[in-house]
Amino acid sequence: ECTCTSERQGENMLCFLHHPEEELRRHQDPSLLHSLCTGSYLDVEKTARWFYQLVRAIWPALRESHHWHLVLLPPRRSCQFKVTNGRESYRIEMLFGVQQGNSDVFVSSQPRQAHTSSTIWPESYAVAEMKFFRYIARRAPPDSLHLKCLQFFTRLQLGLGFSTYTIKTIVMHLLSILPVSQWRRRHFVRRLMDI
Repeated sequence: ECTCTSERQGENMLCFLHHPEEELRRHQDPSLLHSLCTGSYLDVEKTARWFYQLVRAIWPALRESHHWHLVLLPPRRSCQFKVTNGRESYRIEMLFGVQQGNSDVFVSSQPRQAHTSSTIWPESYAVAEMKFFRYIARRAPPDSLHLKCLQFFTRLQLGLGFSTYTIKTIVMHLLSILPVSQWRRRHFVRRLMDI
């Protein structure tokens, strides 16, 4: 975002968009622009390395560091750690997301297809979808089969050529237009036909 108008309390803030790169380099050491971005685009792999460096710097101060060994796995589109203590081993993967305004829409570091450039952040509606399903669950009768229908078609679709996203969209659409009372066991065959 442009920060030209963000001058607060006499602070002269440099803008990544409008100040020359040379001026940014001279006045910022080290530049977050170069640490996190490739050109003027936020880079997932650089962000993962930067985040790992922050974790690695604070790790020795944590109590757990005396018993657990932390290793960074090669960053792709997430920050992946492996923590081990000799008996147990855990793999931790953190995906990054940037919220779009005040909405439930994010751009995510998770790729939609193979070989996605590290500067492409696809839109993700996972938060909005989770809130939608939580809303439906609060209103659904105890014997509601809306999730069973979604699971059934998600597994069935493997040979049909429809993506999981498409099936989820169809089920969400039907949940939006049909009362939740019509998702009981006795309506199962009808809902399958609708889908």
